[in-house]
Amino acid sequence: MNDPLERFAAAVPLSTGLIYDALVVGGGINGAGIARDLAGRGLKVLLCEQDDLARHTSSASTKLIHGGLRYLEHRQFSLVRKALAERELLLRIAPHIMRPLRFVMPHDASMRPAWMVRIGLFLYDHLARRDWLPASLSVNLRRHPAGAPLKPQYKRGFEYSDGWVDDARLVVLNAIDAAERGATILTRTRCEHVARSHPGWRATLQPEGGPAVEVQARALVNAAGPWTSEFLRDRAQLASARSLRLVKGSHIVVRKLFEHDYAYIFQNPDQRIIFAIPYEGDFTLIGTTDIEVGGAPAAARIDAAEISYLCEQASQYFAQPVRPADVVWSYSGLRPLLDDESGDASAVSRDYLLEFDADTTSPLLSVWGGKITTFRKLAEEAADQLLQRLGESRSAWTASALLPGGDLSAWIGPPQQPDVDMTRFIAALAMKHRELPASTLERWARCYGSRVDRLLGQGSSADALGAEVAPGLYEAELHHLHRNEWARSADDVLWRRTKLGLHYSPAQREQVARWWASQATPWSRSS
Repeated sequence: MNDPLERFAAAVPLSTGLIYDALVVGGGINGAGIARDLAGRGLKVLLCEQDDLARHTSSASTKLIHGGLRYLEHRQFSLVRKALAERELLLRIAPHIMRPLRFVMPHDASMRPAWMVRIGLFLYDHLARRDWLPASLSVNLRRHPAGAPLKPQYKRGFEYSDGWVDDARLVVLNAIDAAERGATILTRTRCEHVARSHPGWRATLQPEGGPAVEVQARALVNAAGPWTSEFLRDRAQLASARSLRLVKGSHIVVRKLFEHDYAYIFQNPDQRIIFAIPYEGDFTLIGTTDIEVGGAPAAARIDAAEISYLCEQASQYFAQPVRPADVVWSYSGLRPLLDDESGDASAVSRDYLLEFDADTTSPLLSVWGGKITTFRKLAEEAADQLLQRLGESRSAWTASALLPGGDLSAWIGPPQQPDVDMTRFIAALAMKHRELPASTLERWARCYGSRVDRLLGQGSSADALGAEVAPGLYEAELHHLHRNEWARSADDVLWRRTKLGLHYSPAQREQVARWWASQATPWSRSS
């Protein structure tokens, strides 16, 4: 019985009601992080997500682990300090899906004077402890590798450290860890209604393609992201004094514009910034926009004006113009930002607020705002406060706990530095499996880390891996993603568990979709 929904339904007769310590609604990074933290403290946790894990905001970020250099200009020092403190910690606990990244900011004196940039970078270097990420420095772009693709007028720049993350896989790894610590994870399961039962909560869950199920929980966590307000109003019939500002962030992907490994941060005449980041080997990721929107959160899409804006701003710096016709892929996500009455959407705080309502017998925690870099700290604080309201005390644990696949010691010995460790791990994997393509092994290493052997099983020959459904994608991996990572459609695999959809032609993507549809019924659910 491999399907989580089947295990859930069989766990106890449905007429008795399933009882949990906490019901977490929302399978984005905050919900998955909270479920993991609570499960690791011994609570019985149920997480339900109406779509796929990371289907919305949490797979549509700029894919950065960063303090947020531009937030210093808005005097959000507490947020920046908190995020910077998490930066190296996150890079250590998941070196396979995260990596350090050096950014270059070409200096344009018409935007901000050099002294202001230097002060900002000094603060960025010193607001939180750095153990191994290098400090910022000034660079001569006429000699620096990052200067080559830029227009010749950019002669000076600044270089500093941050990190990159595979955002969707970060969510999945948190869910895997939560499940392995006893949590039940239900995707494609909508929380239709919740009501207090004093003490606790009674909830009606509607799985896709199955009968509704009632469960009970001592506490309820509303981590619905862009749907947080809607969930309180429509599912819980509760009013809230808080409100969200839904800010659309759109990104474009083009064929790679430079050969080096640096990323860029560009200052724009409108006082915003955009990033240009090496992406998936063959591409450059450019983003983001900040546009406040209304309407249904799921309907957010990039529009022609945003594409033009990103192309125009990148073309201010790159010698090779970026045109809308160059865009090979784009995506948008809604950031659910806590309304702080800022006039400019780009100035709204990216910090979070954890809010409990007044009823102490049936705790309800709503998560407002947040960003990927601070997800672990958010989850830790949420778990601390929730346990306090449940009258329990259990120690925090996630600051030193590796995410699944992050422990490379069996392959390389004691850890040294995350990026160095990954290089050693990839080399060790290639030595062990010389019969497999190096490009496939590196992709597996960066997806699954030390758990790559669970995908390979006892064999590694082409026969043991099954048919090659599309280049570098074997049946063994598809089965693994279905059994162990809640993948239920081709899109779950191509665009979230991996980014192979970006590398494949439409015909190759269709091959994966046809193979998926040919499997058993649970596999063919739409995304």
